[in-house]
Amino acid sequence: MATRAIRGNIVLPTEILEDGVVLIEGNKIRFVGSPDHIGEDVQVLNLFGHFICPGFIDIHVHGASGADYMDGDTAAVRKVNAAHARHGTTSIYPTTTTGSFSELDAMIKACESVQETWTVADGARIQGVHFYGPYFAADKVGVHAAEGRRDPARDEYEYFLSRPIVRIATCAAELPGANEFYQYAHARGCLVTCGHSNACWSELDAAFHEGVRHVDHFWCAMSSVSSLRKRFGDPMQASMEQFVLQNEEMSTEVIADGIHLSDDLLRFAYEMIGPRRTCLVTDANRAMDAPPGEYVFGPAGSGTVVFSDGMSVRGADGGLASSMHGMDVMVRTMAKAVGRNLHSVIRMATLTPAELVGIDGEFGSIAVGKKADIVVLDRSLEVCVVIIDGEFYFSKNNADLKGF
Repeated sequence: MATRAIRGNIVLPTEILEDGVVLIEGNKIRFVGSPDHIGEDVQVLNLFGHFICPGFIDIHVHGASGADYMDGDTAAVRKVNAAHARHGTTSIYPTTTTGSFSELDAMIKACESVQETWTVADGARIQGVHFYGPYFAADKVGVHAAEGRRDPARDEYEYFLSRPIVRIATCAAELPGANEFYQYAHARGCLVTCGHSNACWSELDAAFHEGVRHVDHFWCAMSSVSSLRKRFGDPMQASMEQFVLQNEEMSTEVIADGIHLSDDLLRFAYEMIGPRRTCLVTDANRAMDAPPGEYVFGPAGSGTVVFSDGMSVRGADGGLASSMHGMDVMVRTMAKAVGRNLHSVIRMATLTPAELVGIDGEFGSIAVGKKADIVVLDRSLEVCVVIIDGEFYFSKNNADLKGF
């Protein structure tokens, strides 16, 4: 089996190894270190000045290229996975929206089919499904179709969460039956999350004791002191924000597209919650890598009509409707906001999500024995090369690297 090498600045979880080399044998990383270890018979891809990063991992993503996972067919799933791979995402967790039982079932079955037959040509590998909708609070549905929202029903969620592909499970903490949902999801080994919720501290604390360890897209569709004052009156109540800040066992995620959150908020998340408890997500919809215009968020037949201006996607009321950018944009925006410690920013898109979903033994960092999922970024943090499972997948300007 041929050994190949990539030479450049290797982004490790705690530092950047300048002018290092990564040796790949088959689909595994066999060595990380000094280029002095490169034998004369080893094929070398010299990328001096470039950043050799682990493949990005996206745990909250809906669509791209005109397709949404909720379309419920394998062609849509592959189209989305291919688009995100071009932006550096090599491991992906297709994410449900609100919808009917049959729409959710079709989505998960399509993802199962693609996962079972996956090849590198399909793009990002499906590591699992994020069962996100439909158990949202009525006042925090956001752009999701309200008709598909409901309280958790045991027969329904046991049917879906019993599927091995479902690895992340979300429910608003204040809903009746939420704690039973959390218990079941925790027992199934899912990352258990609270999202699209107007929960107060005591509700989230109860959820924590039933297994919740994560809050979806921080500051978006979540409770705040002011929203809880509308719900409870005085005295003012502590919200999901305060609970996550105080509890070091809780993690969260941010949409760093430059549209949802200001640089100040991104720096706050980095400094106050930290890169080990905060991951980057795209929350991208079908308008990503598609021209401006009208789209449907969620299932094509029952989702919400939204509008893309080429930079953001909004509903009819002008409110933001998820994101339309890939993980490379999230990394660049976060790096600009933080202004230092690039390795920690890269961690937020790689090792941190890998740890949260329990795949860090094989993915999320450049280390001996792990899968050779690699993204090469130039000095501007633009994606230049994507390698998945040891095979070339994408190169900027279509450079011929297939012999690598």
